Amino acid sequence: IVGVFGYGGGVIGRYCDQPKLFPGVEHFHTMRVNQPAGKYYTTEYLKALTDLWDFRGSGVTNMHGATGDIILLGTTTPQLEEVFWTLTHDMNQDLGGSGSNLRTPADCLGSSRCEYSCYDVSALCHFLTNEYQDELHRPAFPYKFKFKLDGCPNCCVASIARSDMSFIGTWKDDIRIDQDAVNKYVENDPAYPANAGAHKGKDWGSFNIQKEVVRLCPTGCMKFENKTLTIDNANCTRCMHCINVMPRALKIGKETGLSILVGAKAPILDGAQMGSLLVPFVEVNADNDYEEITEVIENVWDWWME
Repeated sequence: IVGVFGYGGGVIGRYCDQPKLFPGVEHFHTMRVNQPAGKYYTTEYLKALTDLWDFRGSGVTNMHGATGDIILLGTTTPQLEEVFWTLTHDMNQDLGGSGSNLRTPADCLGSSRCEYSCYDVSALCHFLTNEYQDELHRPAFPYKFKFKLDGCPNCCVASIARSDMSFIGTWKDDIRIDQDAVNKYVENDPAYPANAGAHKGKDWGSFNIQKEVVRLCPTGCMKFENKTLTIDNANCTRCMHCINVMPRALKIGKETGLSILVGAKAPILDGAQMGSLLVPFVEVNADNDYEEITEVIENVWDWWME
């Protein structure tokens, strides 16, 4: 077992079982570096990081691992503290999680780039990372625990499938409908391409709202009759399909927040299992340090660790 002073996570010790035959990889430890919220980097930072790893390690990296960390692959035991010192003192950077602890929280770009984001994903991700430093760096759990944060149900970081607790943006009022824009899509107006033009050039024929939207609604809560689209919002599961297909006609609601889901996993025999809805709607309030969210997190941990 190897690591850096004061931390129980962030370093995965790897040793060659034939060190005499392969002395160059006798030690080949992995270091996980906590990525910034939204994975925003400057070129100066990336240059400094790769220069450090060329100097102290193998130069091989993985941007990013399944958990989200910057993965630095391959260094020797004496170099671990040297890398850690440079990261923390010169680059204002920290290690991520590994082992039976909280893994590094990962998030989508959120409202910094996406109009569908229902809460400030990066702000919450940054808060949780700082709030739970002890849980992240000093393993005390029965098993690993992952947070992932998605700004909307499109789930760009696959939080519903790849995290023990996922925070998925949602809304509790009605989808906003622009009927004029709906009919522009129906009329195949070139200025209103379906799927925001993502499939432009494909020979799939003209847009058919019944076939491509109404009949694909998972709960059958949509109707298009007499040039009017109606949605039974009480039965809408917020799947985002209709909004993705007609983004200029349909918008998310205005009363936004997030849902909390738990228990996603991918066992080998049973296959992937999606998270189960625990809390349908939480208002995201940074002014009280996300008290409603942290209360759920800590109650789950207390129950899990008994």
